[in-house]
Amino acid sequence: MIICKVLGSVWATRKDDALSGVKLMIVRRLEVCNNTETESFVAADFVGAGIGDRVLVATGSSARNACGQADAPIDATIVGIIDELETGMGD
Repeated sequence: MIICKVLGSVWATRKDDALSGVKLMIVRRLEVCNNTETESFVAADFVGAGIGDRVLVATGSSARNACGQADAPIDATIVGIIDELETGMGD
């Protein structure tokens, strides 16, 4: 799983039928150890995350399994909303 921050939403009126009704969010990967943000990507959201939330993201086949849509063209799925992080590194 990857820790990310939700940056925004994606709306697409024309998309694969398997994505109908799927909420799509723009997320940015967080490197917790050095407190930096890296690449941004789109993740399907089935847990109700909002802009600014820190989230757990599953990728690859685990992302499709987590959302129960094995045939959908989904590479990343938000699987949890983080309440708190503790690393022992001054967080």
